[in-house]
Amino acid sequence: MKRAVLLVLSCCLFPFLAAGYHIIGGEIYYKTLGMNGDNTRYRYLITLKLYRDADFTCGDRQGCIDRFENPVTANVFTANGTRVLSSVYLYMDHTIPLIDTLKNPCLAPQAQHLEVAFYTAVVELAPVAGGYYISSQRCCRGERLNNIYDSEHEGSTYYTVIPGIESRPNNNSAYFSKDTAIVICNTMPFTLDYAAYDEDGDSLTYHLCNALTDGTDSNEGNSTTPPPYNTMVRYIPPFSGDNPMGGSPGITISNKGLISCTPNQPGKYVVTVCVDEYDRTTKQFLGTHSKDILLTVFNCQTKITAGFPPVLNNCTTDPSFLIPISNSSVSGFTSTYYWTFGDGTDTLTNDKTMFYHQYPDSGTYKVKLVVNPGLNCTDSTTGIINNYPGLKVGFTLEGACKGLPVQLNDTSSYSYGNITSLRWDFGGADSLETSALQRTQQHIFTKEDTYTISLTVLTDKQCEKTVTQSLQVYGVNPFAGNDTILAKGQTMILQGSGGDFYSWTPTDGLSDPSIAHPVLNYNQDISYVLQVSNPQGCIGTDTINVKYYTGPDIYVPTAFTPNGDGQNDYFHFIPVGITNYKFFRIFNRWGAEIYSSTDFRAGWDGTYKGKPAPVDTYIWILQGTDYNGKEISKKGFVALIR
Repeated sequence: MKRAVLLVLSCCLFPFLAAGYHIIGGEIYYKTLGMNGDNTRYRYLITLKLYRDADFTCGDRQGCIDRFENPVTANVFTANGTRVLSSVYLYMDHTIPLIDTLKNPCLAPQAQHLEVAFYTAVVELAPVAGGYYISSQRCCRGERLNNIYDSEHEGSTYYTVIPGIESRPNNNSAYFSKDTAIVICNTMPFTLDYAAYDEDGDSLTYHLCNALTDGTDSNEGNSTTPPPYNTMVRYIPPFSGDNPMGGSPGITISNKGLISCTPNQPGKYVVTVCVDEYDRTTKQFLGTHSKDILLTVFNCQTKITAGFPPVLNNCTTDPSFLIPISNSSVSGFTSTYYWTFGDGTDTLTNDKTMFYHQYPDSGTYKVKLVVNPGLNCTDSTTGIINNYPGLKVGFTLEGACKGLPVQLNDTSSYSYGNITSLRWDFGGADSLETSALQRTQQHIFTKEDTYTISLTVLTDKQCEKTVTQSLQVYGVNPFAGNDTILAKGQTMILQGSGGDFYSWTPTDGLSDPSIAHPVLNYNQDISYVLQVSNPQGCIGTDTINVKYYTGPDIYVPTAFTPNGDGQNDYFHFIPVGITNYKFFRIFNRWGAEIYSSTDFRAGWDGTYKGKPAPVDTYIWILQGTDYNGKEISKKGFVALIR
């Protein structure tokens, strides 16, 4: 059952904003379906065809649009410009891809990829004098067109005319029925069948005409400009409607609708063709129909150049004689490739993808490639294939401790050649190159870190291959503690650190020699060696010396000689059983403080304000707390002797 839709002005119609930036051409036409049910209006099937560049997705001026919008709008006006219907919404019926590829073995492979969408709607219009204009207007055209100023902001108008009662209101308009994409090459002649079709068999004549803008200053949405439609786009001189793309000879269209031209400048050009429709019997003019199309002129010239790697070394691990050969030739879409492989075999192919050839044995082979054999646009090149596969490269690692030798063992082998040298990279500035006979190396890593170790193998068959491994280097940082003076009978907790496992020797006086912090309870001078280790087997040692004095007490010498001979150059006290130091101060004979510290290890070096203090007797005082919590204060004299 067929349904007719009468589109009338209605407040419930939704607003619509068309973003037509990617549209490169179009036309609108109609077909008379007959009268409506009460025989007062004609029913017309309106068809709008829009074209887009299917390869366009994003532009720096128009953003990203990779599809047709749906629906689109059209408007209906009387001949005097009165709008008779609200916006007519045309919905997409279907799309057709249009693809052309330059199939010339001597020219650069170019392709034109367009898409056309068909939108339809049915309207009912009463026949009136002067008829109707049906138009679809939009912004904008494609980016950087060669023949239109600011093309991405230049609008389009597509319209068709329904004759009035004084003519033939039940007319079927002519339309361009041949949708095609064509690759056009600069400086090369082309022809394009642009003939229209008329269902009524009317007489048709053709001419190039002006592309129409949308008639407004708006760069967004659709326009509703009434007829007449004669505002053309802003052509860039010397281009115009009847000279839209130049050429030598320039573009023309025959009375059969055949476009011909020899373009002389690459680029994108809007070309508009108008067809005038006449009643074949009465010779009465029925209307003019037009269509915009974008023709792209490519630079198709190229220098055919044969190309593949001049030297191919088959260094694969697999000892197979199958060789992949890449084809990097500069060639046409339909070029042919003739290979000779140096083993008595050859092949002819039009496939430019990776080619595989199976050789019968190892060896060095001379290969030749000829592009387009037998044509004027031919080229050839030769290369060498060293077919010596079966190179396996590898190594093992023994050890992973900082400061200890790590052993690297080369495990490489070569089925059809000899390994000549090895190049080791230890993950830093260190590297080493040796002969293939030295298959074991040792290297000491001084820091805990992750190292990338690589081994590069060189052979007598021009093969070179590298493998890598990651090595985590571990370490221990043994610390037994600072040398210590204790009072006889005083206990202390040793402060071992730097590993995961601990061992103290000797074990005398220790609560547990296998832990980091054993309790020391002893009364004789002793030295302990702490050995630390980790799960990776790394080992390190450190020593602590413990001296015992009667105490708690503080021992202070009576003289020192700061003369730089390394003997008795510092004046410092020796604490025994003292756990806290409140102050240690030194004064000259006039009461001026010349030194103060609580670090008994540092001591006074005999200077004051950066200069040597004079030979004299100085007064010192100190105060601290012993391990029993008792406060100890002392004072005395010290002689500075030089």
